[in-house]
Amino acid sequence: MNPEAVNPEAADADVVSPEAVNLAAADPEAVHRELATAGAHFWQGAFIDDEEAARRLADLPDLAARALADPLPTELVLNACQVLADALGTPGGAVRTRLLGVLTDGGTDPEEAAATLAEIADAIGRPALERKLRRELGGLRPERLTRPDARETTFEAWAPVGLLVHIAPGNAAAVAPLSVIEGLLTGNLNVLKTSSSDTPLAQHLLAALAAADPTGALAGRVVALRFSSARTEWLRLLCAPADAVAVWGGEDAVRSVAELVPAGCRLIEWGHRISFAYLTRDAWSDTATLDALAADVCRFEQQACSSPQVVYLDTEDTEDAEDADEVFAFAERFAAHLAAASATLPRPVLEPAEHAEITTTELLARLEEHLGLTRVIAADDGSWRVLADTRPALAASPLHRSVWVKPLPRARVMATLRPMRRYLQTAAIAGHRADVARLSRAVLAAGVLRVTPVGGMLDGYHGEPHDGVYALQRYSRRVSVRADAAFATTACLDDLAAPAVVPPAPAGPLLDKAGVQESLRTLAPEYAHLLFRSGGSTGTPALSVFTNADYDTQMRASADGLLAAGFDPARDRAANLFYCGGMYGSFISFFSILERLNATQLPIAAGPDHTATAEALVTYGANAVFGMPSYLWQLFHAEGEALRAYGGIRKVFYGGEHFTQEQRRVLTEEFGVEVIRSAAYGSTDLGPLGYQCTHAEGSVHHVLTDLHTLEILDPQADRPAPAGLPGRLVFTTRTRAGQRLERYQIGDLGRAVEGVCPCGSHTPRVELLGRYGDVVRVGTYFFNVRRFEAVAQEHLGYRGELQLLLDTGDDRERITVRLDERYAPDAAAAAACFPAAIPELASAVAEDLLAFTVESADSGDFERTATSGKLRTVIDRRESTA
Repeated sequence: MNPEAVNPEAADADVVSPEAVNLAAADPEAVHRELATAGAHFWQGAFIDDEEAARRLADLPDLAARALADPLPTELVLNACQVLADALGTPGGAVRTRLLGVLTDGGTDPEEAAATLAEIADAIGRPALERKLRRELGGLRPERLTRPDARETTFEAWAPVGLLVHIAPGNAAAVAPLSVIEGLLTGNLNVLKTSSSDTPLAQHLLAALAAADPTGALAGRVVALRFSSARTEWLRLLCAPADAVAVWGGEDAVRSVAELVPAGCRLIEWGHRISFAYLTRDAWSDTATLDALAADVCRFEQQACSSPQVVYLDTEDTEDAEDADEVFAFAERFAAHLAAASATLPRPVLEPAEHAEITTTELLARLEEHLGLTRVIAADDGSWRVLADTRPALAASPLHRSVWVKPLPRARVMATLRPMRRYLQTAAIAGHRADVARLSRAVLAAGVLRVTPVGGMLDGYHGEPHDGVYALQRYSRRVSVRADAAFATTACLDDLAAPAVVPPAPAGPLLDKAGVQESLRTLAPEYAHLLFRSGGSTGTPALSVFTNADYDTQMRASADGLLAAGFDPARDRAANLFYCGGMYGSFISFFSILERLNATQLPIAAGPDHTATAEALVTYGANAVFGMPSYLWQLFHAEGEALRAYGGIRKVFYGGEHFTQEQRRVLTEEFGVEVIRSAAYGSTDLGPLGYQCTHAEGSVHHVLTDLHTLEILDPQADRPAPAGLPGRLVFTTRTRAGQRLERYQIGDLGRAVEGVCPCGSHTPRVELLGRYGDVVRVGTYFFNVRRFEAVAQEHLGYRGELQLLLDTGDDRERITVRLDERYAPDAAAAAACFPAAIPELASAVAEDLLAFTVESADSGDFERTATSGKLRTVIDRRESTA
């Protein structure tokens, strides 16, 4: 936007509001009626009058100390903004209707009012703000103290500047609230000053935003005042305790505010800018280019900083009459295109001062026609004008469809434009590809901040720098904490301080795997960057889709979890032995995780040649291996002699399955492994869900609350399971741009683990208790495969893999326990042991409800999923043989 200068105005005539109105509970129409007649201020969730605002302004320093004591989670801002964006886009909705009324009551054309709300809704939607956060601050949780280099125990974060004052322009309705939202994204206490001549749109909009946050945290960070700049005492009260002041306007406006800013306070200037188009000889004769340029001139009546005020022609580097003729001839030709574009729009409505400026500029140009310096081509009704000038110096136009045409040989670009570098913003360049490349470098060197095609000068993109800088960085401080080796397994300092604020799960039905696959039918293509397939261990492989940004966020979260698990990227040498190919994600995911940890890694992948794998581990000095337990178990035993002799494998990080206690004992005692820990708890469709810390026991994992909200529901009903009791794990993912899975039943059982973990992290924990598929019904009884595994370990000393085979016989069903022949005990002893240790099995056999057998087989004959190599613990053949 092209903001007006913040000039002193007439004193306000504010009508005192009789009482503060709490927006979170107020009737929107009642609030609108009150503010339609009162110049009210919005202060931390309530509307107040002038007298109360003056009293509170005196307390602003203490307010800042109180409000900034606790961090503002970015997640709360994103959620509230999306709620408000949805409300702004709901035709007939209370919020949209109220805000349209605010704008139209202030004299805004209804179509323009609707366009303004649409612009705001697009800018504050979650996808736009997430892109902005990633571009400007590097991630979705910039306020958290994390390690930018995992090899070092140095933590950095983006912290708020503190008390951030916004002195908004008077001619750009969307600027003020959007600047405050940027201040909220960076965690600041925001005090906004709008002009008394403005509509109270900013106050209404920010009140609606505060109401969209049920925690009240956003309301506590927002003050929006509406008063005249002639109230210098109020301006002093705003600026005196400020840590940063963002001001829009011209040099005089900025200078007047700068005089009030104390030493050490950051002054953030969003001043006036000027933009131009630059056409090569080929481009200025192209009809489509001239149509596009005319459209740029007419859009927003040139009120935006990015609107073209000058059209430069890439003429020869001479000063003869031929150049002047070319400029005048082009002006005549372009005037026809400008007339056509202008004819489609209403005639500009001008203020007296604007009309006077246009008239003066045009008269001066006509006077110089007699000297051969200029030529004026204007509409008879005064709706547009082209001012041709043979001198290249950059000049501001009087706007409202008024544009200069000037010659500027490319050899003179630097000399002509650099003196105006503090004011340059956008250059639209038209020409051949090589010309665009060369001229872009030239104008950028001269001080231009952005280059666009002709016809797209006023278009932008989410995350685009503003006036050459990132606003979020200007509203933030980069802070750091250096720690010692005691923090080697700490990925985020904040987790040691307090539990993260996790939004509650949404209401609505539960989602299953079929629902996930169905949702992919309507997923927009722009959200499908990475496609993975599941391993198929519980059925047909399913497809999961991520954006590249989704994937990066998840891999960074997993990397933090791996640090907590005891992986040391500065010293460990990791061998990635997960399965690769077939669109299965385990190998590529851990490659990405280790890459983000800046770790040393050997991307070997699981394969049938165990000898070659062991040789690589030994040759390249791997001390940590990553893979599926079943594959790693086979590797250690197939190459047991070589790996025992090497003795260098100290850490085993696994995923997808689990090691038995006996297997852990063997790896520890026979191979010298010191750490055996889950590399991550996750799924192909949801991504990483949890991680183990160095104090984790068994299947206990911390939940990745940066990514997901977890519910533990009763096994039989859609209600929370009693505290500490097992339930179904239901996840809502919050960081997926496209496929947002809400209340997804992942198929796992677990229970919450109460209290703070001994590692010091306040991140919640869950104990995994297996999958629904681990429990099967055979012969009217329910059996859990984990129970068979426990019996084999505890009563038979068995340390291999175990698989249940379910079949239908002639007269009854059959359970067969399949054991690895290398470790299987006497078959008769095993067949007697299981019924003796599992009473329901004994009962079912005694009642002739099922037959029970034990068999031993080579581990290569065990059925596994083709993609991941994961062991299928239950093979149910009953349907296929029925």
